[in-house]
Amino acid sequence: MRLVALGDLILDVIVGLDGPLVPGDDQRATTRVGAGGQAANVAAWASSLGAEAVYVGKRGADAAGELAARELASHGVELAGPAEGRNGVVVSIATGGERSMASDRGSATELRTEELEPAWFRCDRLHLSGYALLREPAASASLRAVELARASNAEVSVDLSAWTLIDDGFRERVALSRPETVFATEREREVFGPLSTRWVIKRGAAGVNVAGVDHPALPTELVDPTGAGDAFAAGYLIGGVELGLEAAARCCARLGGMP
Repeated sequence: MRLVALGDLILDVIVGLDGPLVPGDDQRATTRVGAGGQAANVAAWASSLGAEAVYVGKRGADAAGELAARELASHGVELAGPAEGRNGVVVSIATGGERSMASDRGSATELRTEELEPAWFRCDRLHLSGYALLREPAASASLRAVELARASNAEVSVDLSAWTLIDDGFRERVALSRPETVFATEREREVFGPLSTRWVIKRGAAGVNVAGVDHPALPTELVDPTGAGDAFAAGYLIGGVELGLEAAARCCARLGGMP
């Protein structure tokens, strides 16, 4: 199984708080700095689960980009795409099983169609982060990647990523990608509206709903939910619902979105 994930490779700064932030004062926390980003997380988990995994995207040519690329490669992931400009950074604040994020995508939105190599997309699965479909030129590059992957008879999946970013242009680009599978939260599914595809609804601690069938989450120690949906997506695309749930449970039991 060869899986290609297209989207962001960012520097992930995770802050696990012992309690709510205190305005004007300190709060104890456990922190982690390392590689992250939806597409990078999916590629790393796919590799850890036995697939040949490739990450495609534009990353920064700065120290943050070098750090993130080195860590992703250490998970056995092949990196493809140019290094240019400033790398993206996401700060995730996790407390009480919930997380809030402040996102800076850096140069990831600048991936251009002419920077893609057809050989990158000779694969069995192409997984698109919804963030890659939000803005040009990366959105057009993503749709070209779909064409290249289809030439190898690959299946395409999309993660909608964030309900606050869904608009008519995004809906049109998702429809043009003709995905066999779309991953979404319940809110993302509601906001996106109709699309003829296999819907995989991520419901957090309640598990997932696949094509109308509920599957409960597996028991785990909840340390940090960051990346659990990406871990599930990787497992699901490689081996189905059970492998996806196992990967998500493992992800929740540690700090950070990487395996």
